[in-house]
Amino acid sequence: MTATKQPTTPQRGVEAPATPRLQAALASIEWTRFAIVVLSYVVCLCLFGAVVAIKHASPTGVYSSMIHDALLGDGSVVEVLTRSVAIGLAALAVSVPARAGLVNVGGEGQLIVGAVAASGLGVYVVGGLPGPLGWIVMALGGMVAGAIWAGVPALLRTQLGANEAVTTLLLNFIANDLVLYLIYQPWRDPSGGGQPESSPLPGRDLLPNVLGSQINLAIIIALVVAIVIWALLAHTGWGFALRVVGGNQEAARRAGLPVTKVMVSSMLVGGALAGLGGMLNLAGSQNQLLPGGTATYGYIGFLAAFLGRHQPFKVVLTALLFSAIAIGNSGLELNYGLDGSVVDVLLALLVAAPLWLSRRRKEIV
Repeated sequence: MTATKQPTTPQRGVEAPATPRLQAALASIEWTRFAIVVLSYVVCLCLFGAVVAIKHASPTGVYSSMIHDALLGDGSVVEVLTRSVAIGLAALAVSVPARAGLVNVGGEGQLIVGAVAASGLGVYVVGGLPGPLGWIVMALGGMVAGAIWAGVPALLRTQLGANEAVTTLLLNFIANDLVLYLIYQPWRDPSGGGQPESSPLPGRDLLPNVLGSQINLAIIIALVVAIVIWALLAHTGWGFALRVVGGNQEAARRAGLPVTKVMVSSMLVGGALAGLGGMLNLAGSQNQLLPGGTATYGYIGFLAAFLGRHQPFKVVLTALLFSAIAIGNSGLELNYGLDGSVVDVLLALLVAAPLWLSRRRKEIV
């Protein structure tokens, strides 16, 4: 007779093996990749600290100052949120065309022309309208201006094969020259003491704070727009068409998709987003056109879109991070004698980390 094997019970003090479900869950987590991602950003912070130390400043002091100015100072959080409006919408203006395989480097110019259109409408056209109607008119004007500014490179790309990265970049300089011409000559504020600035918007056209708080309505509008863009990209046929065209244009054509229309529409939507960002920046905080009023916002938005991998919510969070870094930079020159552009080194390092990770992807996964 063969003795039957009795089931054994775990001995006291010896842990039972993990269940298959738990084992599968643990195995699904890419711990190595996560650790390397975290380590790469820690290295970025250390490298920036080394740059600061070379300039004879205390790295810990600099980081402490940046955190205080960006998060702990009086009104600093609101200022970070306010600045992130233009940066975030400029970043989304990059992310939408990127889904279709296009590179929009023109967020800066599209922000500018959006602000120009909103200023012209606010000062010379809608001054007598009630606030909400004036805001809508200015927003639509800014979006149309931004869409046109992005539509030109889109048509040049689809009809003539011109590189949209180059044409959108060059249009940034034209937009800057346009606003300088306006504020130095025809739109110059006669009561501005000779300074190059446009006439300010009427009070009724300025966006108010929400419910008595310090949060401007522009922040709420930008957040709603980001949610709408996420929904369009993730849950509509248009968003799916963008992904197909961006993945393989030839396959998209064979599938019957209107590739040219999809590409142009992505640039138009991107330009409209940046134009709206210019309007919100003007009516929410700036109040009038100034030289360099949105200086570098479009370029920072481009970096935010890249670091956020063109995913709307990640892009918005990255825009908040970059806005905080920009605000935290304000006290470095006064307290440590550092040039204001030193944070550009930190931004460059933060963007360089994903590049390094992408090169090492085969070893990480």
